[in-house]
Amino acid sequence: MKTLTGAQRLGLIAALVLIWGVSWSIYKVALDYTPPLLFAGLRTLIGGLLLMLFLLPKRGRIRWKENRRVYLISALLNVVLFYGLQTIGLIYMPSGLFTVLVYLQPVLVGLFASLWLEERMTPMKAAGLLLGFLGVVSVSLGGFSGHVAVIGVVLAIATAFSWAFGTVFIKKEGASVDSLWLVAFQCTLGGVVLTLSGSLSESWGDIVWNGAYWTGLLFGVFFGIALSWIIYITLTQAGEASQVASYTFLVPLLSVLVGTLALHEPFSRFLLLGLVLIGSGIYLVNRKAKPKRAAFAG
Repeated sequence: MKTLTGAQRLGLIAALVLIWGVSWSIYKVALDYTPPLLFAGLRTLIGGLLLMLFLLPKRGRIRWKENRRVYLISALLNVVLFYGLQTIGLIYMPSGLFTVLVYLQPVLVGLFASLWLEERMTPMKAAGLLLGFLGVVSVSLGGFSGHVAVIGVVLAIATAFSWAFGTVFIKKEGASVDSLWLVAFQCTLGGVVLTLSGSLSESWGDIVWNGAYWTGLLFGVFFGIALSWIIYITLTQAGEASQVASYTFLVPLLSVLVGTLALHEPFSRFLLLGLVLIGSGIYLVNRKAKPKRAAFAG
């Protein structure tokens, strides 16, 4: 994996946060015109198939026999469980609380990375992850209304675990896999499962093929799925998983800001507090410890 420069890393992080941040509002509008599982399945499946077509000249890099386990497990964790569980879970609880629980993911990644990737969990990094999570809580406080079912909480936490396991798995096992083909296979295989599940449990006739639906679908195909996962896997393979995950704390903050500006959702005073907490958390997670000065020998 090619080492990223500081400017390249920051540019990719900014692009990822922007794509994932605006996607929640775009999908929220589109979901008024489509069943959720079919929507998740179609955008992942089409995105994966288009990427495969683009990569056909480099099909020699697939190495299916050697890499099929990585492709299959990545598809299960990062697409089938991640998108499937969150889609179903949102039915049972408010989106604000669901977002908070899902964004346990960076904290879990930090923990799993220290256990399985031998990334150091310093007190500073632990404090940063905690501050970032508290920032997500603050940003999402406005969504803590409505009915909350136990199954919704379970599904939200399961979503966070699947995403965290998927991130650490890619970092640990994905070094020998071409990152573009990994995204293509995970999206295509996961998209097949989600689309079949939606076909069995939902009706294709419920899809309203209007401008809002097409905007959400096409954005998901090209940006929300294919491009964002290429960026995320590239960043994860090139750096510490816990540091990359810490920047995803910015996603719910941007999502709420976009919802406030574009969808005229209510503005909360907790947004500013969330910004401070998330910014402080990201700083602490990514701050390099200063080397200790050698003792003066007199």
